Amino acid sequence: MLESKRRAIIFFIIAILLAATAGFLVFKKVQSLNAELGTMVRIYVAAKDVTSRVIITQDDVATEEIPMKYLKDDHITDVEFLMNKVSVVPLSPGDIITKSMLKEATAVTEEDNRLVALMKSDKVFFDEDLSALDRVDLFVSHDLDGEIVTEMFMEDVKVARVSKNSDGGLTGVQIEIPIEVVSEVIHMQNYAHNIRVIRANVGINSENINSPIEPTNDEDIEQKEDTQVENEQVIQEKQQEKTEKEEQTEQKDKADSTEEKSESTDDKE
Repeated sequence: MLESKRRAIIFFIIAILLAATAGFLVFKKVQSLNAELGTMVRIYVAAKDVTSRVIITQDDVATEEIPMKYLKDDHITDVEFLMNKVSVVPLSPGDIITKSMLKEATAVTEEDNRLVALMKSDKVFFDEDLSALDRVDLFVSHDLDGEIVTEMFMEDVKVARVSKNSDGGLTGVQIEIPIEVVSEVIHMQNYAHNIRVIRANVGINSENINSPIEPTNDEDIEQKEDTQVENEQVIQEKQQEKTEKEEQTEQKDKADSTEEKSESTDDKE
């Protein structure tokens, strides 16, 4: 009896040792796998159906975690990268969004317009610095029937984007033009002697040319109010004088009409 009990205890101890060894080995293996895979990182995926060529919004994306080992340079881990971007392919819920499928949202405001680049060169000249949304006129010098002429080529063209170097100097622009004239602009870039880009003047609203400057202090406000009261009084006086003159004219016309009738009666008698 004692011998069997002793054997049972020995087997039990051996079983515990084997289980502990197996657990330790599994733990070490898990640690090794975690070290090999790395920590978990968040990447961005589509949260719903996303149409191509439409600006991606915050509601269109969600995050998922993957091991660092499987993180690729094409994966997106920063939400700032998604700003003002569109997908070139339709996305379904859960699709991983990668940098290669994203493009900058176009600055074109109309569907039938296109962006054409005008880069500074020995043919293209810019008279002054430009910013996005400026308007420009394009003048070209080219050979017309064997004669070199300089003429306005395009007027009041919108500047969609500007390109600048590290020093802040203008290196070129993208202009937004109708698709019908894109070939003409490209032709001029290739074959014209030179293209001059001049900032267009800002239009002046004719209704506001003589508009008064609004007062900026209390004295000016009071003066303006007094002037308005005086003007109203003058207008009322003029209206009253006009009414009196109209009444006098009407009474005179009635009197003349009465005299004419009386004279006509006397003549009949």
